[in-house]
Amino acid sequence: MTLAELRKVSIRRQLKIHFKLRNGMECIVTENGLAQVPALKAVPDFNLEEELAAASEFLVEPVAIPDKKSDKKNPPIPRTVSREELGRMAAASPSTGAPVEHDDE
Repeated sequence: MTLAELRKVSIRRQLKIHFKLRNGMECIVTENGLAQVPALKAVPDFNLEEELAAASEFLVEPVAIPDKKSDKKNPPIPRTVSREELGRMAAASPSTGAPVEHDDE
């Protein structure tokens, strides 16, 4: 799984996906598809694609959608998933839709 695929899953399923970097930091891919390393204070000395390739476990956190009436007593629960399960989520994730055909006649 590449970082681009992880970003697509996070956007389509409205998830925050966390994974640990080898240096102990954490990367969070937001529901907007942004990869963030909150503890990063300077130019990184690592490649995020390589760190993702080394990650074997991910924390998947559903994002509460403000439009829906969320059940405050039962908020979405983050869960830990393996690389394989995340890959299946990515494969099952619907694409943005079929291209729209225009009849110009």
